[in-house]
Amino acid sequence: MNIFSFFAGAGFLDLGFELQGDYNIVFVNEFHEAFDRIYRYARQNMGLQEPKYGHHIEDITEYINGEHGDRLQRLIDWVEESKEEELTGFIGGPPCPDFSVAGKNRGRDGENGKLSGTYAQLICTALPDFFLFENVKGLYRTARHRQFFEELKQQFRAHGYSLTEQLVNSLEFGAAQDRDRIILIGFHQDAVNRLHLQADNGVLMNFPWEAHKRYNLKEIKNLPWPNKSPYQENTPMLMPNGIIEDLTIQHWWTENDVTHHPNANMYFQPRAGIVRFRTKEEGDVEKKCYKRLHRWRYSPTAAYGNNEVHIHPFLPRRISVAESLAIQSLPANFILPQDVSLTDAFKTVGNGVPFVLANGIANSINDYINHINN
Repeated sequence: MNIFSFFAGAGFLDLGFELQGDYNIVFVNEFHEAFDRIYRYARQNMGLQEPKYGHHIEDITEYINGEHGDRLQRLIDWVEESKEEELTGFIGGPPCPDFSVAGKNRGRDGENGKLSGTYAQLICTALPDFFLFENVKGLYRTARHRQFFEELKQQFRAHGYSLTEQLVNSLEFGAAQDRDRIILIGFHQDAVNRLHLQADNGVLMNFPWEAHKRYNLKEIKNLPWPNKSPYQENTPMLMPNGIIEDLTIQHWWTENDVTHHPNANMYFQPRAGIVRFRTKEEGDVEKKCYKRLHRWRYSPTAAYGNNEVHIHPFLPRRISVAESLAIQSLPANFILPQDVSLTDAFKTVGNGVPFVLANGIANSINDYINHINN
């Protein structure tokens, strides 16, 4: 299947589809040049091919509202050409601070919020066979944002798409972070007919949402995870009984050998307040800022930067880029360029979809298309 990727960032969502094995990324759109540079560098290092239709560093609104109509027509032509060769999908997660409970909360009228509407409009104009829309749970759970979400779904259905949605959590797929995401998937009626999919009144039936989840979220939350431990600098600690090792920060840091990773020494140096880095208890994540992660627990989020500072469990410093990549469940050979700014590095890592979640959703879509009931 061919994939057109929008709001690609460093490409964690794309990588989840690519490494599933049945998808090709043929088009990449990203507004920030630094993020696209990270995308290219990481994939070149992994030996992945360049997208057939190239990288496009531009605002997605240019396709709809731009002065040059040829940009939109060129995209439509590429989509039509792709659909003649392979099943073709759009994937993307529009920037979400305007829908985040901890963000700007401006909703559809915010500069970022508007991009969700633009992405929907682009889908309804280019008409790919299927699409994936990813966003924060605030769009799904907050009443005034939920109305906008429902309007987007009505727009999709009016243009021939049958839909399925679910609020998923990274922990369910094996990532060491407690992070919710709303995933909306749509298949156009032409594809529904051609693939003999089950759809009823604009709803995709029997989509295998659970097929590639590894854990039950309620059961995870009920396990005896450690709370706080006294800070002991560079001191080993045995794993407690009764928890899932795969969902701990320590597991992923060991798995990715973060101390020898090329991005191991990329972290913010504290200008002041070093005392706080040596006194805060391991696992103390109660306050918004300065959260010390616990090595034998999962991370509260993957938002490293701005006001949310994540401190290393047993060293007096912030976590590194290598450590944050591991918490995002990236393969160990996913590497950022050494000369990228720390701000750009942590921002694009924090914004990304955890790799194992993306890979699980890619597998579920493939199962659905091929009528595989797991």
